[in-house]
Amino acid sequence: MAENPTVAAAGRPADERLQKQSGLRKLLSRPELGAIAGTVLVFLFFGATAHGTGMFAADGIMNWITVTAQLTIIATGAALLMVGGEFDLSVGSMIGFAGMMIAIPTVYFGWPVEISVVFAFCGALLIGFLNGLIVVRTRLPSFIVTLASLYILRGMTIALSILFANRTIVSGVKNFAGDSFVVPLFSGKAFPGLFVWMAEAGIIGTLPNGQPSVQGIPAVVIWAFVIALVGHIVLTRTRFGNWIFGAGGDANAARNVGVPVARVKITLFMVTAFCATVYATCQVMEFGSAAADRGVLKEFEAIIAAVIGGCLLTGGYGSVVGAFFGALIFGVVQMGILFTGAPNDWFQVFLGLMLLTAVLFNSYIRRRATGER
Repeated sequence: MAENPTVAAAGRPADERLQKQSGLRKLLSRPELGAIAGTVLVFLFFGATAHGTGMFAADGIMNWITVTAQLTIIATGAALLMVGGEFDLSVGSMIGFAGMMIAIPTVYFGWPVEISVVFAFCGALLIGFLNGLIVVRTRLPSFIVTLASLYILRGMTIALSILFANRTIVSGVKNFAGDSFVVPLFSGKAFPGLFVWMAEAGIIGTLPNGQPSVQGIPAVVIWAFVIALVGHIVLTRTRFGNWIFGAGGDANAARNVGVPVARVKITLFMVTAFCATVYATCQVMEFGSAAADRGVLKEFEAIIAAVIGGCLLTGGYGSVVGAFFGALIFGVVQMGILFTGAPNDWFQVFLGLMLLTAVLFNSYIRRRATGER
């Protein structure tokens, strides 16, 4: 009778790689477990404390979904980069800088807004490429390299806005954009007819003028869904996703088995720059202006969402799904505090506690799942 490969021979321990994992251990190994549990607790809390405040009415729901979507866009890029073992602290400054790269050429140089948007994306991707190149060539910590980029980009954003507009805001973008397709692409509303029908059917409320309380799904929500879905598929279903895990887990070992670690890391820095520019473009088209203070501290919010979602600070572990739930917690709490009338200062306290709790929880779960001490 052939020996079962999962059964140890006499005097020899069984190969743990061939042993079947229990359902509980598989569940504990999921990086997004803590974020999902946190999301349930947050909804239960605000379901009890914000009941009757309008937070869970159609317009209230759309408020925190929009906040969630904005953070999901940049948190997706941050999560992928953290799984790859790096950080990008320039994301927030990139949002402000990319906005200026759209507004200044459009308003002061007379460029078509479509060209300005392409220019902003190309410039952002170039900066992301340079960040990644410096990190892989010099082997300096990405924390230091992108911290320098944070200050450089923020300083350039302020300097350029004052140079052209003599203030820190450049407005009038929509006046020059006209009926360009770029405006609805980044700031339009999807499925307006559906929401009109829902209002007529009494499913959602209406405004005093008879219009539905929600006009449609904001474009930023669609962008967030697409970016998060693509990020999840790439990370979990492609060879490049395996490379990301390998580059973040053990870069030297990954190089030895043929993973192009340098190319992977540079690409991920470009992805975070791309996500920041999508965020910036949505804001410029929504408000019709670019401001030098846009994106302040957003890099930390993106990292917090990724960490709450299960990304380890050491790399090689995490998920885009978890980052989405981290962003959802952020959006629900931020708007929930407003609806309940609690002082907004408590939001910062909550974020700090959530970050610390997530790091401790993820570390504990990781040790339990891997058998580490």
